[in-house]
Amino acid sequence: MKKGFPEKNELVVGTVIKAKGFGVFVKLEEYPGKEGFIHIKEVASGWVKNVRNHAKENQRLVCKVMEVDPSKGHVDLSLKRVNEHQKKEKIARWKNEQKAERLFEMVSKEIGKSTEECYEEFGNELIRKYESLYGAFEECAYDPSAFKGGKWLESFIKVAKENISIPLVKVKGYLKISSTAPNGVKLIKEALEKAEENHGEVEIHYVGAPLYRIDVTALDYKTAEEKLKEASEKAINFIKNKGGNGEFERDLKNK
Repeated sequence: MKKGFPEKNELVVGTVIKAKGFGVFVKLEEYPGKEGFIHIKEVASGWVKNVRNHAKENQRLVCKVMEVDPSKGHVDLSLKRVNEHQKKEKIARWKNEQKAERLFEMVSKEIGKSTEECYEEFGNELIRKYESLYGAFEECAYDPSAFKGGKWLESFIKVAKENISIPLVKVKGYLKISSTAPNGVKLIKEALEKAEENHGEVEIHYVGAPLYRIDVTALDYKTAEEKLKEASEKAINFIKNKGGNGEFERDLKNK
């Protein structure tokens, strides 16, 4: 759960409390004790005859924060300024954070401390570093070796591995590496090792001289593509510095 008030332009999850002729009152799910209001002008594009056709009591909505006045406790929201893609993404993130909070409570119980104590000791720092509590659990399930911590870490890793399924993505590319040097085979091997070093997610597969396939696994396509680029450049730079030839191709027909 978040403290204080949401920020302007933030997307928030709300549950409809009341739908009246002039607008909709919603409970802000991520901000305990806070409510927001959607004026009828912000319910939908065009003329709205009845707000209840767009928002019913207990219905879950994703809204955009238009204005915030903490001194008065007012949060003005818009429903019409949120598209379907934004709605789906926000709901998915919110559900993930709800799950992460439950998992964090499990960790707290395992190490015999209150949830508040655990947030102060390591939870808030994890959120700062990984942008969300769920992000921390997901990264830990994927690569626990990247985490350092006290007695809590063993329980955190255990809970993460048992409860988080990693939606990994894979990308591939092809390296053409060759060398006419007397020790060319050794140099090619070293070049390919350069591509794999410090990249547990990178694997090199022999296709047929001088062709090698690079497979990269990561949490998202952006990261995977970056690792693919970095790994291939390491191999190519190494072999060229040794007088050999190297080039990268994103895709090859019939391979």
